[in-house]
Amino acid sequence: MIPIRIFISSVQKEFAEERARLRDYLQGDALMRRFFEVFLFEDLPAVSRRPDELYLEEVKQCDVYVGLFGYNYGSIDDDGLSPTEKEFNLATKLNKYRLIYVRGSDDSSRDMKMQLLVGRVQKEITRKRFDTSAELLSGVYSALVEYLIEKQLLTYSHG
Repeated sequence: MIPIRIFISSVQKEFAEERARLRDYLQGDALMRRFFEVFLFEDLPAVSRRPDELYLEEVKQCDVYVGLFGYNYGSIDDDGLSPTEKEFNLATKLNKYRLIYVRGSDDSSRDMKMQLLVGRVQKEITRKRFDTSAELLSGVYSALVEYLIEKQLLTYSHG
């Protein structure tokens, strides 16, 4: 099962720095790089396929979905959904392991569709709020260690 594929989902423009820092952090960490492979859409080369086909295919192939939800909802397609919401919906439908991180605590400042998405998510799973990149990196790291323990890929003793 190694490498375990992580799909990072967010509005790219809003989280450009955090996405890159998270990928670099996980790939640079001695423990994490032994287990995980990170997918970022922006790392793909130009290809002759529609973007939604590509990112949804990557969600299908991932083991862990990491959603970064902020204040912007993102571009809306013909179905009235953003790529981030489509990715989350597919990860949910396919029973992917989902980790959700919500930037900030002022939900009223969020785009209305993002407020609704955050509200729906927190009814389904435990999400974590963050304000800084350091909080995000620490939160994701801790959650991935728990994932490895849960999957019995990493063991520890209480002793």
